[in-house]
Amino acid sequence: MSKANSQSHPSENILPSQPIPTFSERSEKQAFAFSPAKNNGSQLEIVDAAQDKVPLTRLNASGHIDQLQRQYSLLSICSTSVTIDCAWVALGGSIVVGLSNGGPPGIIWELLVACFYYFFIAASIAELASSIPSAGGVYHWSSVTAGRYGRVVGFFTGFINFYGWIFALSSIVFIPSNVFVDMYALFHQDTYKRQTWHVYLAYVLINVSCLLVVIFRNRWLPLIQRMGSVAVVGGGIVTVVILAALPRQHASAASVFTTWDNQTGWPSGIAFLTGMLNGAYTIGTPDAITHIAEELPNPRRDLPKAVAVQMVVGTLTSFAFAIAIMFAITDLDAVLDTGTSFPLAEIYYQATGNIATTFVLLFIIILAQIGCLLGSYTVVGRCWWALARDNATPFSGFFSEVSIDLSCPIRSTLLCFILCLGFGAIQLGSSAAFNDLVGSFVILTTTSYLLAILPHLLSRLSAAGPNVGEGPFWMGPIFGPIINALAVTLIVVTNAIYCFPYFLPVDDVSEMNYNSVILVGLAILTTVWWFVHGKERYPGPVVPHLNDNEQRFEDII
Repeated sequence: MSKANSQSHPSENILPSQPIPTFSERSEKQAFAFSPAKNNGSQLEIVDAAQDKVPLTRLNASGHIDQLQRQYSLLSICSTSVTIDCAWVALGGSIVVGLSNGGPPGIIWELLVACFYYFFIAASIAELASSIPSAGGVYHWSSVTAGRYGRVVGFFTGFINFYGWIFALSSIVFIPSNVFVDMYALFHQDTYKRQTWHVYLAYVLINVSCLLVVIFRNRWLPLIQRMGSVAVVGGGIVTVVILAALPRQHASAASVFTTWDNQTGWPSGIAFLTGMLNGAYTIGTPDAITHIAEELPNPRRDLPKAVAVQMVVGTLTSFAFAIAIMFAITDLDAVLDTGTSFPLAEIYYQATGNIATTFVLLFIIILAQIGCLLGSYTVVGRCWWALARDNATPFSGFFSEVSIDLSCPIRSTLLCFILCLGFGAIQLGSSAAFNDLVGSFVILTTTSYLLAILPHLLSRLSAAGPNVGEGPFWMGPIFGPIINALAVTLIVVTNAIYCFPYFLPVDDVSEMNYNSVILVGLAILTTVWWFVHGKERYPGPVVPHLNDNEQRFEDII
């Protein structure tokens, strides 16, 4: 379905000397020409056509001057995609919710269906990333694919995507916070009483540690991610082997694969569909590494490969872990009655019957989460920074600053740190409110994907053709629209389903599903900011305009 265009625009090709298209929505419209001899796929050398083509500066594919070091190799970015996804750990972190939607069979089959439909979304994201590799990700793509509506569509897409990622970060940090508390509790079962503030204290310490590494040791991240991918894959294999080998008693195959246990009050079919949210939470970050696009030497070629690796590894490891852990549960009621939303310690102890082995299995989660935490912090900081450099955020000039020495947007990363601490503090007052907030990240991120993929689909079906040029990964005129259409349809349908109440009947407001409320509330907040600031002061990202007489975008970059 993909096709490489490397032969269509080799670096030695001579491009026309005519002026390159002006950039949209900029106050100054100056003609530039690209220097063909210096086109390496990630940067464009800009020359002033009026001064004998004297080099002025270099722009990346998003139209901005490079400010971050391009330090991620193909292996490093593939490793980062695996660690950020960390799918089998994410599954374990949300397993209690999934068990109500069908029991063990619900966990396994709902996961598979969610992974299946996310492949269509991931393919669409990979195609756009290959065409326009930008730290803004879906924010930048929607600005291009939506054509004349791109400025407003991109504005909303960028903020919705950021909201999703900041909530995702809060959720991700919550997992090792619980694990640390459970590791301590294992050796103090008679005296220790778990308190919410204990988890939050661990949450704060983890956030501080991640912040320091991401800011001051940013250049270590590619190496850390390569090591982290070994921890994710290797740790997953070790965990599956231990869960399969140590239990003296296993659950029956029927109870794992076929015995449906629906406790939701919904008909079984609806319960299955709503339960897919657990699988979506497990696998649902296909845009993650696209926000690191400006830190790769060859992003157009490497990003689609990394997205594919993330989806394949995430699906295989989470599916294997799901089967192993479901066979290891011998007392489902004890798992559901642990009094915590993170029952893996109980499941591991049931499987091994040994405190030391349970401790080791929990420690594997910590090792696997290191790369996930650091990668997620990197991603969310780049999301806000990409908006700030286009004057979309409050105090854009402040947040768009980058430390060249540290190769990090420090101020944007600090803001994300503060927001993450604030959202985590919500659990001190109401764990249900915190879970509702961070659980909405699936709805928010997929909505942002929709706002980029849908206009891309409509433009490629139009007589004028797609608004983006073909990258090395391009699904073509037949498969492309089909896969884009499937992605759009599945996002619309599943997002509607994920807004259904979790249980019936709904007797109290605390039993409602607040996904739709959160989405609409944040959309209203963004609308207010659009009229206060964006409508008059937000220029939109740099987008080349092309006409029939100008070089096609993919041939330029």
